[in-house]
Amino acid sequence: MAEPGLRPALRLSGVSKCFGGGRRRVAALRDLSLAVPAARITGLLGPDAAGKTTLLRLAAGLLKPDAGRLEVLGLDAARDMRRIQLRIGYMPQRFGLYEDLSVQENLDLYAQLQGVPPAQRPARYAELLRLTALGPFGARRAGKLSGGMKQKLGLACALLRIPELLLLDEPTVGVDPISRRELWTIIAALRDRGVSVVISTAYLGEAEHCDEVVLLDAGSLLAQGSPGHLAGELSGRCFAVRHATFSRRSLQQQLLALPGIADARLQGTEVRALLAAGAKVPAMNDVTWQQVAPEFADVFVDRLQAHRPRRTSTKVAPRAIASGGPVLQVSRLNRYFGSFHAVQDVSFEVARGEVFGLLGANGAGKTTTFCMLCGLLPASSGTLRVAGQDLRTAPAEARRQIGYVAQRFALYGNLSVSQNLDFFAAAYGLSGIRLRARREWAVEEFELVSFLAMNAADIPLGYKQRLALACALLHEPPILFLDEPTSGVDPLARSEFWQRINQYASAGTTVLVTTHFMDEAEYCDRLVLMSQGRVLAAGTPADIRARATTPETPEPTMEDAFIGLITAAEADLRRAA
Repeated sequence: MAEPGLRPALRLSGVSKCFGGGRRRVAALRDLSLAVPAARITGLLGPDAAGKTTLLRLAAGLLKPDAGRLEVLGLDAARDMRRIQLRIGYMPQRFGLYEDLSVQENLDLYAQLQGVPPAQRPARYAELLRLTALGPFGARRAGKLSGGMKQKLGLACALLRIPELLLLDEPTVGVDPISRRELWTIIAALRDRGVSVVISTAYLGEAEHCDEVVLLDAGSLLAQGSPGHLAGELSGRCFAVRHATFSRRSLQQQLLALPGIADARLQGTEVRALLAAGAKVPAMNDVTWQQVAPEFADVFVDRLQAHRPRRTSTKVAPRAIASGGPVLQVSRLNRYFGSFHAVQDVSFEVARGEVFGLLGANGAGKTTTFCMLCGLLPASSGTLRVAGQDLRTAPAEARRQIGYVAQRFALYGNLSVSQNLDFFAAAYGLSGIRLRARREWAVEEFELVSFLAMNAADIPLGYKQRLALACALLHEPPILFLDEPTSGVDPLARSEFWQRINQYASAGTTVLVTTHFMDEAEYCDRLVLMSQGRVLAAGTPADIRARATTPETPEPTMEDAFIGLITAAEADLRRAA
């Protein structure tokens, strides 16, 4: 914690920053004033286009404010940025590793760029490699590292000079819970050494790791304070809700339709509900309401919904296939890359209308499995049937049954939103009346009308995700494949996304999803948890949590289960090696 009398690590006084010009002029920060305490971890949270990245880039000297005063470590950023940059570390969202260089060669390069004296480098390398657990991988090419290992290497490169202030822009996006926990251990150790840390994050649970949080929306400050203090303001408004017979998903949809409910999300065996300010518990038959302690996720929703009212999709879901048997059948699936056995004898089935999750640590083989199911990668051996079609003998027919949303935005950034919709409609063979109807549906359902003329690369991330889903659903596929579809998307957009997915599943659409958000795993009817290319565990979310129950953790969360099961399995594998 910061000592009394320490000057703030950052101070913004009336700072504004705009991008673009004319009608496309966008205010990223609007007359923002705040102070970030020293020697603490301060989290920046907010929806897409809140201004988090802009604030960090201003503090790092990569941008200049249009108005206002910015002080970094007590120095005026307008006059002393060169001196400031010698005292800070900065890790952007996509740290520029050189993937053809080894771990050690990346460290050597960044040490040279940062002016670390050669005599100091060996000791610094040793400390960073120990801190990040990358010591055994010094000779491995960066491009061959898992996502979590790349993030840790990027952090090591940013820390070659121990900074007074460390700026981290969503360093945990796209990495599994084990790697996220390891990264937070590193960050906490830096804070304990007196380093001031400012970190933006899309994971609301990570707010609990911060000493202080700053909540932004549309470039303005909504709230600042400790997570516990902000959550405490919602005391008496948070409930765990159960119904005697309804499924969690059905109960959630009913709750979201009620006017007094600010939010409802799946959590464990219950639905967690947040009452709107001044609302009373609604009368519902066969429903039990148990008051629970507020969490920061509740704060986030409550503060933002004052500015952005909740919207629930009400349109008809895509048509589903009539088959009553399994829609996806996977039997003894294998994939080799040279001598590397990436997927090993994986088997499972997915029923019509089921939301099925593929989970695993970075490098577990889930994305490779996913790509084989989509027909993007041939299987080395095994059986793959999609909607009754053998993917190895009738791939074109099988692919026509699939809608696909890629892990990273995979549409055409240099085409407009309108042109992307036209391109994918043509690719799916839509024409005439059906083409016009589906295009109008997509524009209205996903609220894209204001962005139709803009290039897809230039629209906010949440709307990119909407566009990707709209394109995947244009041809009304009976099966929807989602590969980490909400990575980097803010929690309100993720909630809206899952409301839509639940509606499609309820109408019979089969959904297969990979995700690193463990709260999203709760939305799945069944899961497969993969480790080292194999199926480690399978079943409902409750089944997976039950397997991780211990005397120390009698009621594990899905994240507890993920970390516990995979850590134990991989420890066994290492002992057997």
